[in-house]
Amino acid sequence: MGCEVGICPDQLPAAEPGEYYWRDLEGLEVSNLQGERLGVVDHLMETGANDVLVVRGERERLIPFVQGPVVVAVDLEARRIRVDWDKDF
Repeated sequence: MGCEVGICPDQLPAAEPGEYYWRDLEGLEVSNLQGERLGVVDHLMETGANDVLVVRGERERLIPFVQGPVVVAVDLEARRIRVDWDKDF
């Protein structure tokens, strides 16, 4: 149809605890459990199995957004995500 539909962010319902809008995750700094900085969330993509964080730093990393085993903590106030992800992946 060639049309885009949009709404203002304040028209969205508040996210439930443990749920996030993609726009809230973009720009957050990502570090691993060893405290190594991996980069910043550039955007997310949907793969069917799970969403994927596209993290840009010294190189681009694709990190599955799987809460618990991979994404350990999301702190929107501190603008930080901690992941269980090796820097060499």
